[in-house]
Amino acid sequence: MTASAPRRTGAGPADAFAIAALGLEPLLAAELTELGITTTVVPGGVEFRADEATLARVNLHSRLASRVLVRLARFRATAFHELERAARQVEWGRVLAPGAQVAVRVTCRKSRLYHSDAVAQRVLDAMQRAIPQLTIATAAVDDADEPEEPAAPQLFVVRFDRDLCTISADTSGELLHRRGYRLAVGRAPLRETLAAAMLRGAAWDPATPLLDPMCGSGTIAIEAAMCARRIAPGLQRRFVAEQWPTSDATVWATAREAARAEIIPHAPAPIVASDRDEGAIANAHANAERAGVAADITFRCAPISALTWPEGTGGLLITNPPYGVRVGETQGLRDLFARLGQLVRTHGAGWRVALLSADRQLERETRLPFTEVLATRNGGIPVRLVVS
Repeated sequence: MTASAPRRTGAGPADAFAIAALGLEPLLAAELTELGITTTVVPGGVEFRADEATLARVNLHSRLASRVLVRLARFRATAFHELERAARQVEWGRVLAPGAQVAVRVTCRKSRLYHSDAVAQRVLDAMQRAIPQLTIATAAVDDADEPEEPAAPQLFVVRFDRDLCTISADTSGELLHRRGYRLAVGRAPLRETLAAAMLRGAAWDPATPLLDPMCGSGTIAIEAAMCARRIAPGLQRRFVAEQWPTSDATVWATAREAARAEIIPHAPAPIVASDRDEGAIANAHANAERAGVAADITFRCAPISALTWPEGTGGLLITNPPYGVRVGETQGLRDLFARLGQLVRTHGAGWRVALLSADRQLERETRLPFTEVLATRNGGIPVRLVVS
C-alpha cells in the first residue's frame, strides 16, 4: 500500500498487522489461516485486512501474536513540517476519546527524519490538537518489559523507513501473552506465546499424550490444555480497541460468545507436568487453576530420573530445560541432558521429543536425532526448537 496522504480509517476493513517474535512469523501466518484470514508474512509478523469482528477474533484466539495493530496512515515525509501536516490529517478521534492516556513508540530507518524523540513529539502534538485532555504516558511502553500496572495506555507505533512513515494504533493493550492466568512464576518464566509456538512447531496433536518433565510454572502444559480444550487465550482479558469511540460492543460480545461455544469439557489425552521443585509445582497448579485447566493436567513433584510416562503408545515430551548460561552449570546440565536422552531411549518408544535449546553441545548429550524447526529468542537468549 502506498499513499501520499494519511489513510482514513472507519468501520470498514483496515490494514492490520499482527506482531510475532523473531522466527515465529510463519507459525503465526498458519494460525491466522486456520482462523480464515488471508495473510502476508513480513519481517516481524503478518499483514492482513480486518474489520472489527476480525480484530476481535485475532485478539481473542491468537496464541502466538504479541500485539495486533491497525494502520491509520502512511505517507512520505522528508521534513518536520511535512510530518506535522500529515499527522494533523489523521482522524485520531476514531481511536482516541477525550482524556485518554497515550504512548508513542518510534523507529527510524534510513530516513531523513531520524530523531525518534522529535518525531514522537510532532505526532503527540497532532493528537493533542485533535483530542482534548490527552495524558501522555510517562514510562515507555516496551514489548520487552513486564508492566506492573494492569491497564496499558493506547499505544501508537510510528515507523519511518526510507522516508515512508506508517502510523499504527495498537488494538491489544497489554501484550497478548498476558492471558490472565499466570500470577505465580519461577525464576525464568517462559512466555505463553513462546510455549504455544513450541507446541505448534512440534506439530503436537491434542489427541495424543503430552509430558513436560521440567515444567517450572507450568506454562507449556497449561497452553497445551487450553489448546486441547479449544479455550481462546484472550477470554480472560480485555483489549484496548474495545474502548475506541468507534468500537461496537456487540461485535466483541459476539466474538466472546462464539469463542466460549467452541470450548470442550476436557482434554482428550493425558497432559503430565513434573518438576523437582515443590514450589514450582505449587505455582504451576495455581496457574492452571486460574486458567481453568487444572483438572486436565497431572502435576507431579519428581526429578527427571523418576520420570513417569503417561499411559498410551506414544506422545510428545516437550520441555524448556535450563540453558547453562551461568558459570559452573555446564557439567551438571550435560548430565541432565544425557539422563534425559537415556530415559527416552529406554522407556520412550513411540515418543517424540521437543526441546527449546540454547546449546548444541547439550543437545548432543541426549544422543537423540534432533532437527531444528524454529529459531527465536527467549529472555534475550538465542534459542532453537529442536524435535526428534
